[in-house]
Order: sequence, then structure tokens, then C-alpha cells
Amino acid sequence: MRITAADVLVSSPGRNFVTLRITTEDGVTGLGDATLNGRELAVAAYLSEHVVPLLIGRDAHLIEDTWQYLYRGAYWRRGPVTMASIAAVDTALWDIKAKVAGLPLYQLLGGRSRAGCLTYGHASGADLPELFDSVRAHLEQGFRAIRIQTGVPGLGSVYGVASSANAAAGADGMTARYDHEPARRSAVPVEEQWDTRAYLRHITGVFEAVRNEFGPELPLLHDAHHRLTPIQAAKLGKSLEPYDLFWLEDVTPAENQAVLRRVREHTTTPLAIGEVFNTIWDYRELFEEQLIDYVRSPVTHAGGITGLRRIFDYAAVYQIKSGVHGPTDISPVGLAAAVHLGVAIPNFGIQEYMRHSAPTDEVFRPTYTFGDGMLQPGEEPGLGVSYDEVVAESFPYRSAYLPVNRLLDGSMHDW
Repeated sequence: MRITAADVLVSSPGRNFVTLRITTEDGVTGLGDATLNGRELAVAAYLSEHVVPLLIGRDAHLIEDTWQYLYRGAYWRRGPVTMASIAAVDTALWDIKAKVAGLPLYQLLGGRSRAGCLTYGHASGADLPELFDSVRAHLEQGFRAIRIQTGVPGLGSVYGVASSANAAAGADGMTARYDHEPARRSAVPVEEQWDTRAYLRHITGVFEAVRNEFGPELPLLHDAHHRLTPIQAAKLGKSLEPYDLFWLEDVTPAENQAVLRRVREHTTTPLAIGEVFNTIWDYRELFEEQLIDYVRSPVTHAGGITGLRRIFDYAAVYQIKSGVHGPTDISPVGLAAAVHLGVAIPNFGIQEYMRHSAPTDEVFRPTYTFGDGMLQPGEEPGLGVSYDEVVAESFPYRSAYLPVNRLLDGSMHDW
């Protein structure tokens, strides 16, 4: 079953997405997500100029061989652009194979290991009353685990808070709905300010208040977004122990993995990391020394279903679970792939879930469903996502950048 076409589709229904559509000689199509937020056109060009010409005429059934061909066959390996491109090809080929088999994709991955994928939602607020309202709204929507992000006194805009000054409005025009696009439509990135000491003074009291309001049973998560030094991260983890977090995410920049030893020595708060990791090699030290508890890489940026399944199998050896990155800059194609993988793997932990905007769902038309706090994969053959090119053309690409961060003295910091 030879590949006859591979089209790179770029659209912006509220935010930018890059989608690869592979077509076989039998007319079967498969979709893959290649979105890299703020660097979308780099992946689109990599696919169009360097990958698509290699696909034409290849057997669409040779998923593993194609993965190795694109990864090992290229001298320049790894990195987010390369791995997002490989992920798009890999996911599209799995979509095709499952359609030909007449089965939903998870059946080809070994079938169900669980009833569904437990998710967590994103509650946020500039202050405690706003945060509490957001938590209640997510509980009413059916979420059974909640990420907590809050404003910090003295800072005008803080990562993860939907009502921050630099948070773009959702499709309905309301900033209070956290389906916002942090990558703003501007000629240069928006600049935000950060004060680590103010954050550390404030955040422990936030979790104390949330626990007092919502009780001990609700799983709570928090994202530090790579902003802390090792000793600051260790201090935060220890200070949050009384509030029994499900996990503390991305406490330090991911490049220096050895720093997690310092954090691990000082806290029993579970740690999640890896949304900026792209290959199994990025995790080796973290797994073998058991420095983390959850893997955050998405299908979209970690070499597709084939690449991420390898990472999860490696993690399982050390009792480390999945916690797949799933904000709205992962398209419905990437989210669907994660849900199919999540119901099949033995070491599933939790799935991040932000609802896509209505225009996004009009373009992609996913069949996965959400209820009782869980995502369920579609039962039709393949991924269960279709792409409406006519609707997509009404949402042309618009350049956008994620924010950058500066400390109060003006020096650059990690966003």
C-alpha cells in the first residue's frame, strides 16, 4: 500500500496548528499533528522540504522502518522540529493502519488496559475567590483532578492564569475561560515579569486555602514551569508536602537532569517533567535514578506513538507513569493519539486536558469524548479525527509568539 501524497496543512482556528495528511494509493488517509507552538513554520518547512519527498512511494504499512529511516537515516537527530516531524508521519501511518484493519487505534496497541483516561483540568485565578470559582466550574464540568495556578501579588501577568493581563481571550472572547492562547499575535513576544521569592512566599498559602475549601480527597497539581533553581525547587516541594499534591511539575529547567537529585533528596512530593523532552535519551538518567514520577512528553513532540510508547515502556521498568502534555496547542489529532495510547499502556497515570475552541473542533472534528473526568477514544477505525480542509482555509496562519520572562531587574529568565 504505497504512499501517493503527503500534504502539510497549516491553519489557525484560534491558534496555529500544523497537520500532516498522508494518502495511499487506495485512497486511505491518515493524520498526524506536527504543531510546535511559536515555531510552527519551522516544522512545516522541515516536513515539506525534507520529509515529504522521502515518503512518496514508500509502503504505508512499514511504520517501524519509516520511523528508523527518518530518525537514524538523518545525521542530525533529535530536537523538537525533527521529532515533531517524525511524530506527524508516525501518527498518520498508525491512523492509516488502523483504518485498513477496521479497528480503533487502541486495539492495535494491545486493546484496553482501563475504562478510560483520567484527566485533570486547569483552574486558575488572579486571587483566591477567582481561583475557587474556577475550581468549582471545573468540578461541575466533571473533572476529578485539578491543576492549580494563581496570580502572585505584585506581578501583573503570571503563567497559567487565564485572567492575567497577557492571557489572550478564548474563542468566545472571555479571558476567564482557560482555553486561551499564550502565544500572542504580535510582531515580537510579549514580555512578562517574574519574582521567585514573591511566588514562593505566596504559593504555599494558596494550597492551604484550596485544601481547606475543597477537602483532602481532590487530586491537586501545580506547574512551576521551569522557573526555579534546584534549592528553590526542593524548598517548594517540601513546603507543599502537607497538601498532598498529585504532582509538582517542571520545577527546574529540564536541560540539567542531575539537579533533580537535589530536589528528590529534600521532598517526597511527586515530580513530573518532560514536556520539552523529545526522545527516550532525554529520560535515561531520570528513569534509572528514579528522579521523577510522571512522564510529560506528548505524542506530538516525542516521535509519535512509536516514540512515546518506547518511552513509556522504559518508564514502566522503574514504576514511573504517564502524564501526557495536553494543552490546546496539541491539536485534536495529537490528543486523540494520546488517548488511544493512554487506554492501552499499563503504566498510565493521568492525561492533561484542555477543551479546544469550537472553531478548532470544526476543523478537526474529533470523536473522542469526555465524561466523569475521563477521556474516551473514538470507536471508529483509526484515530477518530477528520480534517475539514474547507473550514480550515477560512482560518489562515497568523504569526504568534509565546511570551518571554524577565526578572524585576530586567534580566532574562525562563518562561
